[in-house]
Amino acid sequence: MRIASDVVDYEVLASWMDSQGLPGGEIEDVEQLGGGTQNVLLKFRRGGTEFVLRRGPKHLRAKTNEVLRREARVLSALDGTDVPAPRIIAACPDETVMHGAVFYLMTPVDGFNATTGLPALHAGDASIRHRMGLEAAISLARLGAVDHEAVGLDGYGRPEGFLERQVPRWTSELEGYSKLDGYDGPEIPGLDDVAAWLESHRPADWRPGIMHGDYHLANLMFSPSGPEVAAIVDWEMSTIGDPLLDLGWLLATWPDADSVDIAGPVGQAGGLPEPAELIAAYAANSTRNLDAIDWYAVLACFKLGIVLEGTHARAAAGKAPREVGDLLHTITLGLFARAEKFISGGAA
Repeated sequence: MRIASDVVDYEVLASWMDSQGLPGGEIEDVEQLGGGTQNVLLKFRRGGTEFVLRRGPKHLRAKTNEVLRREARVLSALDGTDVPAPRIIAACPDETVMHGAVFYLMTPVDGFNATTGLPALHAGDASIRHRMGLEAAISLARLGAVDHEAVGLDGYGRPEGFLERQVPRWTSELEGYSKLDGYDGPEIPGLDDVAAWLESHRPADWRPGIMHGDYHLANLMFSPSGPEVAAIVDWEMSTIGDPLLDLGWLLATWPDADSVDIAGPVGQAGGLPEPAELIAAYAANSTRNLDAIDWYAVLACFKLGIVLEGTHARAAAGKAPREVGDLLHTITLGLFARAEKFISGGAA
């Protein structure tokens, strides 16, 4: 059964694939996959080969095509590295081909999302779940080790002044929410103190590299036969910045005794490594200086909390479901409480 042709025009797809010298024949066994909340992900078979197509949603947003072009560029650049990521087969950056939508084809990933379900092997062995967490940190270290200029990603982001921009950028974003009718402004204990601490403790030296931008367990696919990361997915937020912010993001979103539900089944099953173990695993596979890792974890809490508060503000203005806004506001409060914990006691 095919997905509706108003999402993917199969005749156009087949013609374009022929022009790329890809296997021909009928497009068969079409299946819609999860992964990402906005973009379309389809697996299909043609000429005895399996492909995964990624494109924007049926109703494209203003920046959708540019995001897809950037995803294709970064994934192509990572081909040949030891970073576990989907491999690009071919990309169509020309939006006129598929009725306005940029798309690309990649290899299928043999893996599962541990935040939505666990195979029996992983569910039944705490040592495997422990190693899964360490592998998440190790895979991230591999990404941070890639020379972005050597793989052709010079100009992919604006690393100059990256750290200096962070607090003003997200403070301004938060202030902008107040323009929404019905939102009385953020009620976030610790907001000003966290912002001030970030500004006064900002690292003086750092080394630019590839950032995933949203690195947490839900954006990892794990091998069904062991603890290894099969692929890092959803590269929509990728840029050239400070890769240690990705490690901070992992720490900020890592489940603890009070928040196992944020990681779904793998968090609830237990056995995951402690934050100190994640940091040690990253350090053992990286040449980066982790002396300021507390700062990156606090920044991640600050940034993510403000991003989630945006939905709370839109809900107050009637532009998003109230229950969703309330839930995300609760998570924001938890992130700022975690930031203050990191400040007082360290991320490890």
